[in-house]
Amino acid sequence: MNTSLRKFLLRVVGRLYFLFPERLYLIIRYYLEMGKPLHLDHPKTMNEKLQWLKLYNRKPEYTQMVDKVLAKDYVANLIGKKYIVPTLGVWNHFDEIDFNQLPNQFVLKTNHGGGSTGVVICKDKTIFDRKSAKKKLEESLKSDISKSKIEWPYRNINRKILAEIYLSDDLTDYKFYCFNGEADVVLNCIERQTGHPKFYFFDKDWNLRRLNKRGKEAPEGFTLPKPKGMDEMFEIAAKLSEGLPYARVDLYNVEGKIYFGEITLFPASGFDYNRLPEADLYFGEKIVLPVVTK
Repeated sequence: MNTSLRKFLLRVVGRLYFLFPERLYLIIRYYLEMGKPLHLDHPKTMNEKLQWLKLYNRKPEYTQMVDKVLAKDYVANLIGKKYIVPTLGVWNHFDEIDFNQLPNQFVLKTNHGGGSTGVVICKDKTIFDRKSAKKKLEESLKSDISKSKIEWPYRNINRKILAEIYLSDDLTDYKFYCFNGEADVVLNCIERQTGHPKFYFFDKDWNLRRLNKRGKEAPEGFTLPKPKGMDEMFEIAAKLSEGLPYARVDLYNVEGKIYFGEITLFPASGFDYNRLPEADLYFGEKIVLPVVTK
C-alpha cells in the first residue's frame, strides 16, 4: 500500500473510530500509521507495548497524572512543591480570563492532550493577540485523543485552561525515558524556540546515546553542556516513574532551578516512526508489561 493511500485511509478510519472495538481499531490504525502489523499478543517494541498498555493497563490514578492541573498536587506530594511551576489561574473557558490580573509575561495551556497544540506563550501582554490565542485554546479544548488514539487517561479529564508563570526565553525541555523507577536516558530538546527543535539522547553519565537519527549522525565526540542539577533531575524522574511500566517525565531546568513539566504515558501515542528500529526494540525490552487477569 503506497503512502498517500495509507494517509487517506488513516483520515477516514480516524473519523470513524467509534465503529470499531478498541483493540481492532488500534490494529488498523497502527498498520496505517506505521506500515506494519501490530503484534498485541507478543509485543516486543516500545511502540507495540505502548499500544498494549493503552488497552490493558488502566488505573484511575493515571488520569490525575496526565491532567496538567491535578498533576501538580500529585507530583508535589511525591517530590515537593518547590519543583512545581506556579499557577496564575484556572478557568473553564477563555472568556473567563481576566487579563488585567495576569503579569506581562505568562503561559496559557489546556490541561489535557500533549505537545504544543494547546499552549500559548505571552512575552508581552501589550501586544498579545487574544483572538488568535482564544481560537487555538478553544480548538484544543475540543480535541480528544482519548478516542481517536485510545489514550484513555484523558477521557475523564475536566477540561480547563490554566495560566502559569513564564520561565525563560531560552527554555530547554528534558524528557526522561523511565521504566518502573529507573530513569534510563534523557532526551535533550534544544532550539525549540526556532521552530526546528533538535533532539539528542544522553545517559546518566552524560554520554551521547545514538538512539535517534540525529544522534546516530552526530560526529564522533559530540556532546552538549551538562546542565547543573542533571543528576538530581534523573533522581526526580525515577521517583515519579515508580510503579509505572513506562513513563516519560518532562522536566525544565532554568539556571539550575528544576521544574516539573508533565508525565506522558504514551509519547507520540505509540506511533513514533522517527525512532530508530533498534531504539524501538531497546526501549521495548525495558518495558515489563504487568500481568493482567482476564
